[in-house]
Amino acid sequence: MTNKKINVLLSAQKIIKRYQMDKDKSLTVLKGIDLELMQGEIVAVIGHSGAGKSTLLHIMGALDKPSEGEIIINGDAIYDMSKEQLARFRNKTIGFIFQFHYLLPEFNAIENVMMPGLIAGENKKTLYPKAESLLLKVGLKERLRHRPSELSGGEQQRVAFARALVNDPLLILADEPSGNLDSKNSQALHELIWEVVGDKQTTFVVVTHDRKLSNRADRSIILRDGLICENDELI
Repeated sequence: MTNKKINVLLSAQKIIKRYQMDKDKSLTVLKGIDLELMQGEIVAVIGHSGAGKSTLLHIMGALDKPSEGEIIINGDAIYDMSKEQLARFRNKTIGFIFQFHYLLPEFNAIENVMMPGLIAGENKKTLYPKAESLLLKVGLKERLRHRPSELSGGEQQRVAFARALVNDPLLILADEPSGNLDSKNSQALHELIWEVVGDKQTTFVVVTHDRKLSNRADRSIILRDGLICENDELI
């Protein structure tokens, strides 16, 4: 078992998210979420469709702003930052893995992996071997110069996984990362998550319907109707 540090990496405080539907009607998706994530922790977020899982993930990752409440990551209140500060912070501190990859089609695998580092201002000569090493780690030695259209869905997801790691983020947020993968590729992706946590003490938050993954995680957060629940009998 990995020895885990006990310091809080992320604190979500009284997070409310509402969307204005029209002039007189709004929809409240998150209804007051309080949550702490520890360094080196793997947390599964589970719940029915529409429970607010992806919305919570996007708010924790600074991709969306809460209507009320605060997100503190590594001591920084992220929504007190300017747009420019937040963009730099997000690129360096947070890695994202989405179900549909969002790879840039005009770039090959290694260029896609390098992209967050290039945006952060890293030297290309330093970044290239790091990206290459990550792609070798996820089993894509023969696919470095293939574009996304030349890769299978499982290979594209592994490129996205490597891309999420290239800046050595403190936090990785994954939204159904194995949702489109077969059982073999899903298992391989899950093993990579545990390997990264063991090596780097990265914190992983994974929205998932995969019971094997949620049962293996350090803990599960159950969302129902925009709130964190204590039991999962209805999930």
